[in-house]
Amino acid sequence: MKLARDTWLVFQRQLLLMWRTPVWIAVGVIQPVFYLLLFAPLLKKVLAPMGATTYAEAYQIYVPGLLAVLCIFGGLYTGFGLLGELRAGIIERARVTPVSRLALLLGRALRETVALLVQAVIITLIALAFGLRVGPVDLLLAYLLLGLLALMTSAISYGIALLLPADEAMAPVVNTIAQPIALLSGVLLPLALAPVWLQSMAKWNPFYWAVEGMRALFSGHVGDSAVWQGLLVVVVMTVAAVYWSARLFSTRVR
Repeated sequence: MKLARDTWLVFQRQLLLMWRTPVWIAVGVIQPVFYLLLFAPLLKKVLAPMGATTYAEAYQIYVPGLLAVLCIFGGLYTGFGLLGELRAGIIERARVTPVSRLALLLGRALRETVALLVQAVIITLIALAFGLRVGPVDLLLAYLLLGLLALMTSAISYGIALLLPADEAMAPVVNTIAQPIALLSGVLLPLALAPVWLQSMAKWNPFYWAVEGMRALFSGHVGDSAVWQGLLVVVVMTVAAVYWSARLFSTRVR
C-alpha cells in the first residue's frame, strides 16, 4: 500500500513537470510521423512477397515496428532527464525521505510510459487516416505490449544513467545499445525477408518477440502464438529491468 501511494506521489509530480513542457511529446511524435508519411508509402511493393497487396496491409506490417521504435529509442533516452536530477542532488535528497526507492523509479518510468503511449495513440490515429485497419481489442493488447516495452526501456535507461561515471558517456552508450536492438527487432521490415543467420540472431532479442506479437495483433490474429510469446518475454524482461534499476536507486547515486 505504501509503495502504491509513494509511486502515485512521484508519478503526479513527474506528470506535472511534463505537463508544463508538452513540447517534448510533440518532438517525440514528429520523427515517426515523417517515417509514416515519407517512408511507409514505399512499402507496398517491398512487402508484396509477404502478402501486403494493399496499403492497409502494408501499414499493418509497418506501423507496429514504428511504434516499437518509438518505445526503444524514446525509452532508452529517458535517462538524460535523470542526469539533471543527479547533478542537482534531487535524487540524493529524495533518498533520505521515507519514500520507497522502488517508487522513485516507478513514478518516473510510468510518466515516460504514459508519454510514449500518448505519442503511440497519435501516430496510430494518423495511420488510420492513411488506411490502417485494426480491431479495438487487438489495438489495446498491442498498447499493453508497448507500455511494457516503454517501462522496461525507461528502467534500463535510468540504470545506465546511475552507472555511468560521466554525463558525456550517456549518448554513445545508449546509441550503441539502441541501434542493434532496433535493427534485430525487424522494426523497419519483417525479418522473415532476412537471411537465416540474421533471423537466428534476432530470436535472442526480446524486442523481436514484442514486434512479432504486435504485428500479429495488428493483423487481427489475437490467438497467434507470437502474441503470448511476446507478452511472456516482455513481462519477464520488464520485471528484471525494474528490479535491477530499483536496486541502483537504493544503493548507487553518483
